[in-house]
Amino acid sequence: MAPKPISSPVPDAWYPTLAVFMLSLGLLFTASFFIYEATSSRKSRSLAKELITGTVASVFLGFGSLFLLLASGVYV
Repeated sequence: MAPKPISSPVPDAWYPTLAVFMLSLGLLFTASFFIYEATSSRKSRSLAKELITGTVASVFLGFGSLFLLLASGVYV
């Protein structure tokens, strides 16, 4: 029984599209986070909203960076 080669669950042709899409969403959530911080008063801020927005932005920017590296030929 020959071993199967490891392959990506995502087709290689999707890497650039996923990179642009995820980086755009990450930057959108980051901008939303900064606007929320700049426009809300200190007493009206919600820690849960800050953590959720920051986490979502971080995840999208992280995966967007990963797919950008994969699209440019840097296989990590």
